[in-house]
Amino acid sequence: MSSKYAVILAAGQGTRMKSKLYKVLHPVCGKPMVDHVLTQIEKNDMDQIVTVIGHGAEMVKKTLKERTNYVVQSEQLGTGHAVMQAERLLGDKDGITLIACGDTPLFTAETFSELFQYHQSKGAVATVLTAHTAAPFGYGRIIRNDLGIVEKIVEQKDATKEEAAVQEINTGVYCFNNRELFKALHKINNDNAQGEYYLTDLMEVFQKEGKVVAAYQMKDFEESMGVNDRVALANAAKVMRKRINKEHMQNGVTIVDPDNTYIDTDVKIGSDTIIEPGVSLKGQTTIGSDCVIGAHSEIVDSVIGDSVKVTSSTIENSIMHDNSDIGPYSHLRPQADIGEGVHIGNFVEVKKATIGENTKVGHLTYVGDATLGEEINVGCGTVFVNYDGINKHHTNVGDYSFIGSGSNVVAPVEIGDHAYIAAGSTVTQDVKPHDMAIARGRQVNKDGYYDKYPVAQAAKETEAAKKK
Repeated sequence: MSSKYAVILAAGQGTRMKSKLYKVLHPVCGKPMVDHVLTQIEKNDMDQIVTVIGHGAEMVKKTLKERTNYVVQSEQLGTGHAVMQAERLLGDKDGITLIACGDTPLFTAETFSELFQYHQSKGAVATVLTAHTAAPFGYGRIIRNDLGIVEKIVEQKDATKEEAAVQEINTGVYCFNNRELFKALHKINNDNAQGEYYLTDLMEVFQKEGKVVAAYQMKDFEESMGVNDRVALANAAKVMRKRINKEHMQNGVTIVDPDNTYIDTDVKIGSDTIIEPGVSLKGQTTIGSDCVIGAHSEIVDSVIGDSVKVTSSTIENSIMHDNSDIGPYSHLRPQADIGEGVHIGNFVEVKKATIGENTKVGHLTYVGDATLGEEINVGCGTVFVNYDGINKHHTNVGDYSFIGSGSNVVAPVEIGDHAYIAAGSTVTQDVKPHDMAIARGRQVNKDGYYDKYPVAQAAKETEAAKKK
């Protein structure tokens, strides 16, 4: 095949989004729309990709980085004008150029590949990617002659009543002979309802010159969905989620309720893992095999090993190793590293802490800025006190230690192997291996003191009432 180039149109502001965020940067399943477009184009082994930017140019560059070249359309004067900005980079090259829009995140690499192949097989100077829909309003219409040859593309605002009734629409994706594309762009004008230079006007230019214009009708209209407002954004995300979930299920993942499971595009999941309803898996998350991700859990940018059970918990920027479990209602904050076989129970928060193999942190506990060894038991209600009001401090706990319920471990402190912290202690000094620390006031019992309090009188009255 000839050399392949692409131009991504991403200069529009997107006023209908009513957003401070530049339109093509709105995410669909965890990735900006324009990134989805670029990713699918890249899969076709392109020789060069140029992205046309305007509003929010620096933010787009920051998102896409060095994966594409950039040109700036300082004034938005239409799609034809936008492509013209790429002439200095592509105008003198031989090959085929794909044109796509940065707000159409659902196109697949396969569709782009089919368009390239169809274009070349027809020997066309231009090929339009079209789709059929019973609701064509808002789309450019494909106008063919009696032989089925494309004569022109008419935009919605310029269409006659007969043209508006046509149900074959322009998806906004094209293939062109590259040199012919840039030559013809100099021949179009802005004599239309919008006062813009339409890329679609090239079809009429080529027809008048007797050159072949082809149209390839794609199979799935949903792929062509463009996003101009929040309603369309939600619809696109729904289609993308369905596609993502289907692929995971085909790869051996059980998704109990696909309509209520939210998995970002870059998430990886091993076989025989079960995903329950209401789960959100976001960012660069990787989940191993034979896991159970319980209902309404959220996992963000984390690595989950094999045979891990997550019950209704939140995990972000953390690691859970094989055979560990968490929840319900617990939270791994960034840089939590949960070792193999570790049990994190209910209402536990872990932050910037490493917890060693087979250690148990059962419930109602905060572990922050700490390193816990293996086979430790952390009792209920324990707090690792890591903040002095200015700085965070670290605690180390040795293997096989026991921390009694209701303890406060005030960092920085070192607790040795096989050490014991008595329940209710506030530990502020190091504890040597095999020692027991007791840091609490001695219990004092006051004889008959209960009877001096008002609660005693209330109790007597209740008791008397029950005897009647």
